[in-house]
Amino acid sequence: MNYYNFEYPIFLLALPLLLWCLYRCQERLKSRYFVHLHFMQIKKRNIPWELFLKIAVTLSTIFALSSPVIIDTKNPFNRMGKDIVLILDASGSMSASGFDTTNTSQDSQRVSRFELTKRVAKDFLLKRDMDNIGIIVYGDFAFIASPITYEKKVLSQMLDYITQGMAGQNTAIGEALAVGVRAFEHSKAKNKVMILLSDGEHNSGSISPKDAMKLLKDKKIKTYTIFIANQQKDSNPLLGRIAQESGGVFYSVTSLEELKKVYKEIDSLESSKIRSREYKFKEYKYQTFLLFGVLFLLVLMLKRVWR
Repeated sequence: MNYYNFEYPIFLLALPLLLWCLYRCQERLKSRYFVHLHFMQIKKRNIPWELFLKIAVTLSTIFALSSPVIIDTKNPFNRMGKDIVLILDASGSMSASGFDTTNTSQDSQRVSRFELTKRVAKDFLLKRDMDNIGIIVYGDFAFIASPITYEKKVLSQMLDYITQGMAGQNTAIGEALAVGVRAFEHSKAKNKVMILLSDGEHNSGSISPKDAMKLLKDKKIKTYTIFIANQQKDSNPLLGRIAQESGGVFYSVTSLEELKKVYKEIDSLESSKIRSREYKFKEYKYQTFLLFGVLFLLVLMLKRVWR
């Protein structure tokens, strides 16, 4: 929501004095200080018009000097929030249909795990109005599919073009974390969060999870990890350790409904300032008041000339 303010409100203190002067200042004193202050004299035969014009000139001038502004609180520079990076597993196992559990919904049985996780991730990012979000995709290697940005609609559309297997068939968790840290290189947010999702074990990449966890600690990046469990394996010690050592939370899910609940819980994160106040987007309106002041003054002068 936008709100109005003045950059120099001290000029508003002059309003009562100037309005009082329109009524009380005597003509014999005006010639001692200014040449054309007779324009401020109210003639009895034309009091309503002259009074209106003089008050309008005074008000317009004072408001212009006070520099009214409209501050756009929806502008990206003014928002509150976090910088968040979503790390999506696009390995070969994510091509399986739905979640391998008895609790799986009919919809998730027809669609691959990867497509389902994209849907939930898309719903999550569209709800994070005040955050910047980036996306990492990993398999044999990891890459930044989108840098951290405020353009949620663009991110949502971009997710539609990400496919399972485009980064290889294996699971490079260590490299995914390291690339995620790199995505925060230019971040100015106080709070930085990563959300890593996986359905397997680390088995690829040039960076070990141990080295990646050191980076998380150094950069103070909180990491939430989500493990898509199955009937053979319902826990992932590595993901649990990553979350614990970075200050995040480890989740194990077995159905689409549980995955949605996890993202909803993470969505309740507290907000923090991304930008400082000096970056507030302001739309200046003093030109409008200055223009009206000049127009009212011209009308007042023309009335004096033509009478």
